[in-house]
Amino acid sequence: MLARAAENLYWMARYLERAENTARLINSTTHVLLDLPLGASFGWANLIVVAGLDNLFHKHYPEANEESIMRFLIEDSRNPSSILSCVQYARENTRTLREVLPAEMWERINSLYLYLKENASTACRSRRDRYMVLNNIIDQRHTIIGLVAGTMTQDIAFQIIKLGRNIERVDMTTRILDLNLAVQFPEDTVLHETLMERIWMSTLNTLSAYQTYRRMISMQVRRSEVINFLLDDMRFPRSVRHCLTEIESCFKLMPKSQQLQQLVAQLRLKIENRQTDDVSTDALHNYLDGIQSELAEIHDALTHRYFHTTHDGSKPTQSSQQTEIEFPKKH
Repeated sequence: MLARAAENLYWMARYLERAENTARLINSTTHVLLDLPLGASFGWANLIVVAGLDNLFHKHYPEANEESIMRFLIEDSRNPSSILSCVQYARENTRTLREVLPAEMWERINSLYLYLKENASTACRSRRDRYMVLNNIIDQRHTIIGLVAGTMTQDIAFQIIKLGRNIERVDMTTRILDLNLAVQFPEDTVLHETLMERIWMSTLNTLSAYQTYRRMISMQVRRSEVINFLLDDMRFPRSVRHCLTEIESCFKLMPKSQQLQQLVAQLRLKIENRQTDDVSTDALHNYLDGIQSELAEIHDALTHRYFHTTHDGSKPTQSSQQTEIEFPKKH
């Protein structure tokens, strides 16, 4: 596979995963705000901070209110991580890769793009319509994942899609966790424990994890157990450790990936060896930031190895983008 085609596949997968998880972030914030009492220090501005988009947002919007943030995250083309931008980029990448993707892939992604173009503005104005539109985005995205899993040969193209999806999923899972860590309300609130349970229940629901958590972990929703479950439980496919294991398995099938395997293994061990009980909010926030930073290093190393450099490490020329990526030969 040409390096340029591999990069397009990788980013197609990341953009689709980012679109879905941005929808999940917005839904999570909406649910949290509905449950908060007076005096809680949490608002819509926390959403763009956790998403890492606050500097870009303030370049274009004077005030961080609900309507402006929704417009920025859902339909603003000036934000390359808005849901509409992500689906548009994924659509364009898919258009150039029809020879390696299932025939229905283009139809599904194009249909999602047209749906968003028609409904994005409505979703920015009305909470009820927003909930419906965002859930439809998530549902259509699941259809696309099912199409890939059920019809694609598990060749290098499949592995690169899987790689992009799981790298983006680790990043967004940590951001969704971080979002609800930002919720603070007075300790003397009568319903403090009940409210905390609702916050972490919202986190689980955002990641479609609530039923699995209750079945596998506990009927009671507790902070430390939720954090452990979403970071370290191999049985849940959106947990950080599960995604890192998937990433590692992809690299094992790709040539000259020893350094990348080592980076992923180091991060996976960091997850496995961590302690969550009685960890302060600030310490956990820093820990999640550390995961995101190490994940960025893995992305940079991946890009350097397969997409943007020649074999001697020099700056790539246009012709170097024609380098092929192949599976190792079986003996």
